[in-house]
Amino acid sequence: MLDCNGKGDIGDVMVYTSNDGGHSSEQIADMALNKIMFVSETAPPVIRDQAMAHRDKLKEILMYYMKSMAQSERTTICALMEKQGHNDMAEIIRRL
Repeated sequence: MLDCNGKGDIGDVMVYTSNDGGHSSEQIADMALNKIMFVSETAPPVIRDQAMAHRDKLKEILMYYMKSMAQSERTTICALMEKQGHNDMAEIIRRL
């Protein structure tokens, strides 16, 4: 929202970084969960505990499918490399 002085409020900003590579499936699952659901610290304990259990289960599901997607993408890349005669590069990718 803009104030009459032109200053804006964009809310909370989360920044995720990684060293020596991309983000892990766990990090990406956390990023997605932060967009999908928020569990209030002030919620009644029973509701908060149930929401956190649901969040944990959802994270497991997201991580499983993201790992499957990454493996499938590597398989596709390997197939394309082999089709173009780059068997050595396909083998390197396969071992990732």
